[in-house]
Amino acid sequence: MLGLFFLSPSSVAAALEADEVLVIANKWADDSVSLAKYYMEKRGVPKENLLKLKIDEKKETCSREDYNERIYAPVKKYLDRRELKGERRAIRCLLLMYGMPLKVLSTELTEAEKKEQKILQERRKKLRAEHKAMQKDDTRKKILAGKLKEVNAALKPFSWTRELASVDSELALVMAGKYELQGWQLNPSYLGYRGKKIEHMPDISLMVSRLDGPTAELVRRIIDDSLAAEKQGLSGTAYFDARWPRPGPEKAKKLKSSAFYDNSLYLAADQVKKDGRLKVVVNEKHELFQPGECPDAALYCGWYRLAHYLDAFDWQPGAIGYHMASSELGTLKSKKSEVWGKRMLEDGAAAVIGPVAEPYLNAFPPPVLFFSLLLDGRLTLAEVYALSVPWRSWRMVLVGDPLYRPKFISRSNPVGGKL
Repeated sequence: MLGLFFLSPSSVAAALEADEVLVIANKWADDSVSLAKYYMEKRGVPKENLLKLKIDEKKETCSREDYNERIYAPVKKYLDRRELKGERRAIRCLLLMYGMPLKVLSTELTEAEKKEQKILQERRKKLRAEHKAMQKDDTRKKILAGKLKEVNAALKPFSWTRELASVDSELALVMAGKYELQGWQLNPSYLGYRGKKIEHMPDISLMVSRLDGPTAELVRRIIDDSLAAEKQGLSGTAYFDARWPRPGPEKAKKLKSSAFYDNSLYLAADQVKKDGRLKVVVNEKHELFQPGECPDAALYCGWYRLAHYLDAFDWQPGAIGYHMASSELGTLKSKKSEVWGKRMLEDGAAAVIGPVAEPYLNAFPPPVLFFSLLLDGRLTLAEVYALSVPWRSWRMVLVGDPLYRPKFISRSNPVGGKL
């Protein structure tokens, strides 16, 4: 499987250009349009590549109805018209600006569905009470447990989270036609699927990124830092925070889920060391990097501390990273929240990846794939993410300049270390 993660970026597609980016701003949100114009001027995005929408800016979530009418429909209309005219290059990337909703909720249940849900909930309540009242050695407990499992499974299609997704991941499939909203869809751009015959995969997925954060000033800083890191270079240290000791070669071939992603951190570190431009530090202890242990952070990937950012980092301008845990981009605005994605941006990072709700570990870009593509230097941040994220119509988000292509530079050939 890992062999698929080292395909040459040059064999994938040409690097994303400014005139292939559609910038989407919220006309009803303060600073959204002005930030969009600031970015477009800095990056040379044509003026006609700005789409102004009208949607409530006070909430980070929007209803499925509002998404369909106020986001999906106008974006689809713009892309269809542009394709019909054929006068300009096709749009390959959508950029959501500060002021656009972060999450789209599930479709409202019908009255009939609500009634069925209520019946199932009452049945579950009754079964739980019966199960709790039984003695430990009662042979009927196993039968009741089985019935409870069946009822829980029947309730899943009625869950408020059944279609919950990031606006970004949903919008990636704006040109893909109809697809099942419950659960996720496989990303046709993901390199891990190359060479495999997979049914029911969407035919097309656009790249999607967002320039967003707690304040308009922070968004402007992200834009400026990204441009500076391209011009002046990004140097410093790449930090990888594993949870378990590195497995041996034979065991590594059979890893799944948590162990697979943990080992992917080691493999990503190997790639950065091989590249030679950044210092590399790998934390092999179960405890995370502690405050003060990560100066000059240029790259970061690690896990798992849920919704509680650990400020171990002194971020370099232009730094990129992500923390693999649930809901680490569940908000970009809440002042009290300590989710990693938001706090990393506040602390100085220029680009982060994270989920808006429980995504399951396999939704994250495998670190070795993401950082290998990033280090290659021929692809933009949006392309690196699009090629490395496995699922669409799901919960992952990339915050950062989609055209960002950091120029990594060495500081006198530093030597990597371990904790």
